[in-house]
Amino acid sequence: MDSTIIYTVAAIAILASLGLAVFRALAGPTVFDRALAANAVGNGAIMLLAVVGFLAGRPEFLDIGILYALLNIIATLAVLKFFRYGDLGHAGEEPVD
Repeated sequence: MDSTIIYTVAAIAILASLGLAVFRALAGPTVFDRALAANAVGNGAIMLLAVVGFLAGRPEFLDIGILYALLNIIATLAVLKFFRYGDLGHAGEEPVD
């Protein structure tokens, strides 16, 4: 089987999962569901970038994907910390009762 067909089918499957994750981000009942869906969209974009890079014969797109993955992790942690504490400068220590 030709590898181009396999990569094309993988790209279509990734696009379908991205559509489902976007739906979850829009319909999520809590902000944490939406943050998780946004993280899933970021991961899907990284996978799609890798597949498109191999389809185009440019495997160096993986370097861009790795950088985007690092930014995705940092952004997700920052958003979750902001929604939990209301401030990004919070030390994260809960007051002892």
